[in-house]
Amino acid sequence: MDPVIVVGAGPVGLSAALALRSFGLPVTVLEAEPEDRVRPGSRALFVHHESLRLLDIASPGLAAQIVGHGVVWRTRRTLYRGRQVYAKTYPVVPANELPPFTSLRQVETERHLLSACKAADVDIVWDAEVSDVDVAADEVTLVASGRPLRAQYVIAADGAHSAVRQKLGIAMRGKRSDGFHVVVDVEDDPQDPALLERVFHYEHPAMDGRNVLRVPFAGGFQIDLQCKDDDDLAEFATDEAVRRWLPKVIDRRYLNSILWVSKYHYLQVVADTFVDPWRRVLLVGDAAHLFPPMGARGMNSGIADGDAAATAVVAAMSAANPARAAETIGRFDRDRHTAAQYNSDAAGIALAHLKPRSPVTRLRQRLAAVMSPAVPALGSWLEHAAYGPRTAPPSNPHGKY
Repeated sequence: MDPVIVVGAGPVGLSAALALRSFGLPVTVLEAEPEDRVRPGSRALFVHHESLRLLDIASPGLAAQIVGHGVVWRTRRTLYRGRQVYAKTYPVVPANELPPFTSLRQVETERHLLSACKAADVDIVWDAEVSDVDVAADEVTLVASGRPLRAQYVIAADGAHSAVRQKLGIAMRGKRSDGFHVVVDVEDDPQDPALLERVFHYEHPAMDGRNVLRVPFAGGFQIDLQCKDDDDLAEFATDEAVRRWLPKVIDRRYLNSILWVSKYHYLQVVADTFVDPWRRVLLVGDAAHLFPPMGARGMNSGIADGDAAATAVVAAMSAANPARAAETIGRFDRDRHTAAQYNSDAAGIALAHLKPRSPVTRLRQRLAAVMSPAVPALGSWLEHAAYGPRTAPPSNPHGKY
């Protein structure tokens, strides 16, 4: 019997495995996809300071590798209907300090995590799709690709369609947005790179009032177009459609540098519980919650989940009795569920700001934009409200995830 099995070799599962190895536990990771899997698109772009700190504790030197690969844009710029209402350039972070974030494609973050896992002797089993889960008072039995595997504890990091969560019968509750977003990854020109700035347009004048976000990442940048609720996918989300509207928001020269086009709806859902009744299976990351991307809460909260799950499992394994062990896992459930609900609510507040239903909210935004040259705090509000509240949840006073 294994002490612990992690299901899922995405960034959350791999970070949980590293945390477990840092405590000296042997770890097996089961991944449904093959080792040569192709992971398209940028997806989760940001690794935040707190995530970097946790990863560096689990695998010293890993944060520096990720930061060395990523980029840190120092300038944030916000426009309203084509007119700048906010701009700030932050100072350079000293070389011996972790930056507030670094930006790189998720597939590259995963590559660094996978390399660290291999160096830490994490056993990764590819083509191991979980088809059944049976939990007893003292063990968990997984069936992966027809083979039964037993463990004292399981950390399920197998994503939004988590087989483990579904087999346990744990429901996800929340809502799905009406409209959709179109995401376009663009490769930068190394001979003539674009400015290393994050630029957000409220009601872009060239896009009939739709919001447009431009975010740099290592080697390129992402354009995020917020479509209206009644927009037709064919008008905005196909490759042909993107080639029509993209030159309205960035230089036409980038039309031959499109790497990936995708569309998504906002999901704002949280699992009813992050553990099974026996307190043997712990859900983390997208297996436990899905948020709108404002504030880059998804992967970063998942990394915090994974670290907390590993800490809870280690404490439970050394507990004086089964009741104490169950109490430790229950505390993980309460703390991370509270954090997830906080993140869900915070992302919902940001979404309500970006897609205001109320005429009063729209009027407030318009007035703030008009008055921002005289009252800079109003421009700052337009900048920061798009990410939701920045205070910490009650269960995690040292960080918001």
